[in-house]
Amino acid sequence: MSEQAVFAQKFGFNFPLLSDSDRAVGIAYGAADEATAQYAKRISYLIGPDGRIKKAYPKVNAAAHPEEILADL
Repeated sequence: MSEQAVFAQKFGFNFPLLSDSDRAVGIAYGAADEATAQYAKRISYLIGPDGRIKKAYPKVNAAAHPEEILADL
């Protein structure tokens, strides 16, 4: 079982988690500066059904972010 699957099971997520091990998505969205970055920045994007970014959150507070996203929906 992958690390993502174990994490999803531990927290009861009913959807698969994706891994960006080569940082390609992180670089594209500005969460990582380069492929060798040890950690990605904690940022978030609200993406609409049309696939377009509706809102960017350049600094995310993990405790407050779920409510912030829900308010913006």
